[in-house]
Amino acid sequence: MQQYIIGNWKMNGTKVEAKKLAASFLKRIQEATRPLPHVILCPSYPYLSTVVEVLKGTVIQVGAQDVHPEKAGSFTGDVSVTQLVDVGCMYVLVGHSERRRHHFETSHLIRRKIEASIQGGLRPVLCIGETAEERKSGKALHIIANQLLSDLPETFNTHQIMIAYEPLWAIGTGEVPTGEQIEEVMGLIKHELASRMGGGALVPTLYGGSVTAQNAAAILELAHIDGLLVGGASLKLEDFWQIINASTR
Repeated sequence: MQQYIIGNWKMNGTKVEAKKLAASFLKRIQEATRPLPHVILCPSYPYLSTVVEVLKGTVIQVGAQDVHPEKAGSFTGDVSVTQLVDVGCMYVLVGHSERRRHHFETSHLIRRKIEASIQGGLRPVLCIGETAEERKSGKALHIIANQLLSDLPETFNTHQIMIAYEPLWAIGTGEVPTGEQIEEVMGLIKHELASRMGGGALVPTLYGGSVTAQNAAAILELAHIDGLLVGGASLKLEDFWQIINASTR
């Protein structure tokens, strides 16, 4: 399976910066002399169309950072699947810990977002992960399994969804789980998916949480890793380019 490198720009940058960064990544990729992973950029809502325009017709794809489950209506400040597809998005992050924490998103809402995304033509990237307290108390695997059970629709195809494991205590902190911890969780995710749908190994599973140019290669070499969800480092041209080049397939 070809690996995926997703850049989550979060609420950062200006229109000019977004356009310049997207163009810079594209130039590097076009000049590459070896096969590279799938690269997906997720800018904030105001700059989606700008980035799509820069990358139109290229190998770099664009995703959104969130979506509303309804097709249309009186939902001030929200954006629908239809609107994201219309702009040119192909992917969307769902259930990111910052959405769960700051916007109090529940598993019920996250599942609805995933269902709406699949039905509307977006490929959702479900973000799951445990807190520091849950990790210390030995509940991490239970939490991950429960999130998969609660957040995912009852039925879906392997090519319709992706899973990103982001331990909350590693996001933006500089802390990274050990290789053994990452492999244990990623193995559990593959197992749970396989038990539910048979082809669980075909669902791309990514790691996210303080991914840097320095640790990307080591993480990508771990078992069950099909790519990376990158935060802050994806806003830095050289760092993100090194992460892209760290991909082994």
